[in-house]
Amino acid sequence: MTRINPWRTLSRRTVYDNPWIRVEDHQVLNPSGNPGQYGKVCFKNQAVAIIALDQHSGVYLVGQYRYTLDSYSWELPKGGASRDEDPLSAAQRELKEETGLVARRWRLLMQMHISNSVTDEFGSMYLAEDLQPGASKPEETEQLAIQILPFAQTLEWVREGKITDAISIAAILRLASDRSLLESPK
Repeated sequence: MTRINPWRTLSRRTVYDNPWIRVEDHQVLNPSGNPGQYGKVCFKNQAVAIIALDQHSGVYLVGQYRYTLDSYSWELPKGGASRDEDPLSAAQRELKEETGLVARRWRLLMQMHISNSVTDEFGSMYLAEDLQPGASKPEETEQLAIQILPFAQTLEWVREGKITDAISIAAILRLASDRSLLESPK
């Protein structure tokens, strides 16, 4: 397979724009050379998510009602950062805002494109350990509940579909795939 872009963009126009996203309509020639249309959601921020793991391998989950889904969601602490912000600094800020926690040890677990068929959203997922409690300060759009589950139960929640957030699932499965990360010195 070729790694050269087989798509040709004929035109691009913005059809919607707000502080978080821009939606573009692209007229294209597809890889077979036929004309087509492609919609693209351009994120103005990068995503960060954190597995905050306590000394007993407990995972901090954040519950909140997600407007876009019209349902309640359990997920890892996470948020967005401007594209030019250091993702680790953003993760540290988000963990503090949503849970009140400050971590003394941080490790990058993975980076990923969230939904690359229609968006350019990119995210970094971290493991945060050696946690110190503090006061949380959620944003005005967040009404959060915090729950601490053993890692094994968190993984079971992924398997059972109780956690459906893609970034949370990816980070939890990444941690489960490398048990040595769970056995690191505390």
